[in-house]
Amino acid sequence: MTENNKTRKVSKAQSILLAGLISYQEGSVVSRTLIDKKAGTVTLFAFDEGQSLSEHTAPYDAIVYAVDGEAEIAISGKNVHAKAGEMVIMPANQPHAIRAIKDFKMLLIMIRS
Repeated sequence: MTENNKTRKVSKAQSILLAGLISYQEGSVVSRTLIDKKAGTVTLFAFDEGQSLSEHTAPYDAIVYAVDGEAEIAISGKNVHAKAGEMVIMPANQPHAIRAIKDFKMLLIMIRS
């Protein structure tokens, strides 16, 4: 794929390989919002190995779908290992953090209602 990940428009009427919509960047966490509606958001993330999101809370339930790689997700002090093809539910108002064990891509689905 030669198109820039950030400028490529995602059509609603096609099959898309999620992993190809975002690229890893050395020493960074990259995100790309695919859907942003009043009811919720769908965001794709790419974590370079060792990168993380520090502990925080969100007022909404969320689903993490591991697209590629492996990560450790801490939810209320419990560590959950997630690898490609697996899903983790993160309950609303529970502290959570994510650390990439290997390069890691995930789809974050947040439901606001």
